[in-house]
Amino acid sequence: MCGIVGYLGNKEAFPILIKGLHRLEYRGYDSAGVALLNASGELNVYKTKGKVKNLEDYCKGKDISGTVGIAHTRWATHGEPNDVNAHPHYSQSENLALIHNGIIENYATLKELLIREGYTFKSETDTEVFVQVIEYVKKKFNLDLYGAVNRALTYVIGAYAIGIIEKNNPNILIAARKGSPLIVGIGKDEFFLGSDASPIVEFTKNVIYIGDEEVVKIERGQQVVINNLKDEIITPEVSQLELDLSEIEKGGFPHFMLKEIFEQPKSLGMCMNGRVSFDELEIKLRGITDNIDRFRKARRILITACGTSWHAGLIGKYLFEEFCHIPVSIEVASEFRYRKPVIYSDDILIPISQSGETADTLAAMDLARQNGAFIYGICNVVGSSIARGTDSGTYTHAGPEIGVASTKAFTTQVTVLIMMALAIGKELGTINHEKYHEIVKELINIPSKIKLILDKAPEIENISKVFTYAKNFLYLGRGYNYPVALEGALKLKEISYIHAEGYPAAEMKHGPIALIDEEMPIVVVAPKLDLYDKIVSNVQEVKARKGRIIAIVTEGDIEVSKVADYCIEVPDTEECLTPILTSIPLQLLSYYVATVKGKNVDQPRNLAKSVTVE
Repeated sequence: MCGIVGYLGNKEAFPILIKGLHRLEYRGYDSAGVALLNASGELNVYKTKGKVKNLEDYCKGKDISGTVGIAHTRWATHGEPNDVNAHPHYSQSENLALIHNGIIENYATLKELLIREGYTFKSETDTEVFVQVIEYVKKKFNLDLYGAVNRALTYVIGAYAIGIIEKNNPNILIAARKGSPLIVGIGKDEFFLGSDASPIVEFTKNVIYIGDEEVVKIERGQQVVINNLKDEIITPEVSQLELDLSEIEKGGFPHFMLKEIFEQPKSLGMCMNGRVSFDELEIKLRGITDNIDRFRKARRILITACGTSWHAGLIGKYLFEEFCHIPVSIEVASEFRYRKPVIYSDDILIPISQSGETADTLAAMDLARQNGAFIYGICNVVGSSIARGTDSGTYTHAGPEIGVASTKAFTTQVTVLIMMALAIGKELGTINHEKYHEIVKELINIPSKIKLILDKAPEIENISKVFTYAKNFLYLGRGYNYPVALEGALKLKEISYIHAEGYPAAEMKHGPIALIDEEMPIVVVAPKLDLYDKIVSNVQEVKARKGRIIAIVTEGDIEVSKVADYCIEVPDTEECLTPILTSIPLQLLSYYVATVKGKNVDQPRNLAKSVTVE
């Protein structure tokens, strides 16, 4: 959620840190700050409520010199968004400055202890408690900063990624993580710190992914030193970033979200590349092939995720049960981890996450692992916590997704689930051979069919202008397209702040129909599939109550088109593949409604891209 940037090297740190903060704005935040250690040994902290631009303006005319520094964008947890609660935080002596992503669960207890020791506090944050604990331990046990951080972390309960610098010690930057992502970039005579690769990729492709409960000593002119809280030395493993700078820039589009919607033909092609044989019409997933016995013997599949990824997981349930004949339970990760679920050693858990760092999903993984379940992850970010914590898995290869509202993450997650279900079904003999090849053949054509839908963007923009008045939307779908209705509603409320709800169309009569009048827009996902006649009846019920209908229909549709006020056509395809196509116009609809209303679609209020706290 919060963004962390750090630098130690031979260049001025401030421009690098500010640029890094701008790269991290997509994560969602409410304040920003920077700490710099100059050549005179002065440790200067500057921070403001609001955007990074506010911080830049605030720093004009101030001493921003120094070749070591840390910077932060905060998403408020403890204490309201304001200048005082923004990071970095000084220790009481102002000899230390700390930035922190995460939540310290026992901060109140630690704060009481420190108050008894004579410490005072300026902010309402758990982070200020954190830095005071480090200073307290440093003084009490006469430790250097690295030793003090190591020892202080044994007192702390919760999640954290931190960067800390010390006055009069311009050669050291200490970092640590537990439950929140953190990477170290290795340049020529310089080092970088980041919550993810985006603030680092411009300067180096060589990175170290920091593991849970690991503490890092970055020292000028020295090799990176890492140990864990058991005081075991960790040999750093340097990886190569696959990310290109062009992937995290807008490329001529007005917003990242629109760019990412239009990237979906490419991202789905990358997702299928090397996994779908165009000649043989076969799916080849190494993670499935190497572990097929686990799927063959599986009692059931548990899918756990949050938000958009949970909607993709709902589609996965339909896929695995239809093509693999394996029972599936789909769980919201935040509920799964706390409801004392029954997990068997022959279960398979599939956690799904764009970032690979979603806190609740990681906790669900830990619970499943403790019970002996096999864990098969689906995520986008190479080297993420989910990728490193699973038994096997499949990357979506969607490329970086900067817009907070997921678009290409969703369609690539669904694509991976489709490939998995087909690959497992073929191995288990639970899918008809002819049907298998028909679906694979059609899957290959999906990127080109998405392009046809994207050509309709001006048409969808015009429809969107009609409905900016609305206070509420209702989204309806059936079968494979019920989760698409949920996802469409989520996209709209995320970026336009219009209340929207998704329902199975048949459930409309069990309550939501009471809301329908001539002011209520109803989005109906109605491709011509097995349940088409049923959904036509649902559409007629809406129209009888004067609801204004926007319908997503198959090209050439006749029945729904007679009744709907507006129709957006999508190409015909196999039923199990329709969610990929029907979700595209809903993404565009949400985008254009929000932009016409003047909303910041890339950074919607109160939201963060990577939810690394509960």
